Amino acid sequence: MQLTARATGAGRRAGIRDTDGMAVASFVLGLLGLLVLNVFLGPIAIALASVALWRGTARRGRALLGLGLGVADLLVLAAFMSADNTMSWSL
Repeated sequence: MQLTARATGAGRRAGIRDTDGMAVASFVLGLLGLLVLNVFLGPIAIALASVALWRGTARRGRALLGLGLGVADLLVLAAFMSADNTMSWSL
C-alpha cells in the first residue's frame, strides 16, 4: 500500500511539472510565432495552453498569455494575408 501512495505522489508531481512546462512552451511558441511561422506556431501555442489550463497548471497566467499570443499569431496572419493576398508575411 505504501508503494502505491508513493508512486501516485510522484506521478502527480510529474504531471504538474508537465502542465507547467506546457504553459511555458505555449507562451514561448506564441511569442515566437509573432515573428516567424505563425501559421504553425499559433495553433500549437493555443493547443498547449488549452491542455495546460484544462489540467490545472500552477502557471495559469503564463498559459493564458500563451493562449492570447497564439490567437494573436492567427490574427496577425489573417491581417497580413488580407493586406497582400499571400499565405505568409515577411518583415
